[in-house]
Amino acid sequence: MSKEDMRILLEQTYTVLLTYGLNFFGALAIIVIGFIAAGWARRSVERALTRIGRADATLVRFFGSLVRYAIIAFVVIAALQRFGVEATSLVAVFGAAGLAIGLALQGTLSNVAAGVMLLMFRPFKIGDFIDAGGQAGTVKELGLFTTEMATSDNIKIIIPNGAIWGQAIKNYSGNATRRVDFLLGIDYGDDINAAMATINRVIGEEARTLYDPAPMVVVGELGDSSVNLIVRIWVNAPDYSDVKYSLIKTFKEQLEADGMSIPFPQQVVHHINAAD
Repeated sequence: MSKEDMRILLEQTYTVLLTYGLNFFGALAIIVIGFIAAGWARRSVERALTRIGRADATLVRFFGSLVRYAIIAFVVIAALQRFGVEATSLVAVFGAAGLAIGLALQGTLSNVAAGVMLLMFRPFKIGDFIDAGGQAGTVKELGLFTTEMATSDNIKIIIPNGAIWGQAIKNYSGNATRRVDFLLGIDYGDDINAAMATINRVIGEEARTLYDPAPMVVVGELGDSSVNLIVRIWVNAPDYSDVKYSLIKTFKEQLEADGMSIPFPQQVVHHINAAD
């Protein structure tokens, strides 16, 4: 190779490196700045909606995610344009590949559709305790693709929106009040009326008890080893667990203090000797 050929090759190499190198670093800068801007825009939207005061936390998180992903999409297009790919060409390519992408990502797209349905029909909101998708916990965030929950022992759970929307949803925080049920067994030799009076006294001393509907104490069944009393009271939903665990202890202590007994399961066996 002659010196002139070497010089031409070096010049061409320099031109290519300069052109594509600048485009590469330009695209990299666009991506970095774009992702930073997307995060900033999401936080700004969430802060703005929070200041409104009327915006629900679920809407705040959802629209924040929507803005972030929209900016990221424009960033990707802008980065590709640095390499000479025209926006119109990108639209044509995306249109032609739309069917294939839809089939390949049908699970992901179904999660987006489920997220929109959850946002529209609002079966739960941020802070509600729900049982959905085979998991129970407090809703922390509803995103475009997934819903984030925290269990009672603070384990983080990420569930695809499609798994939630496609199944029954139990919202334990959906109503203002809840009913607490107890099944208390007393001995067959105990005075039923005295036991019911003790239970009613304990209920009356519980300040968190609601009286509309009124508490109910009835004989539920004559069991194998005990007379079973059904107790039902209504409380405000946030008080459910505290009232339930507190009254279980108090019922036992007061029934025993008033001379009642809570029998263990038992069987009476009669043995008959055959005549000789």
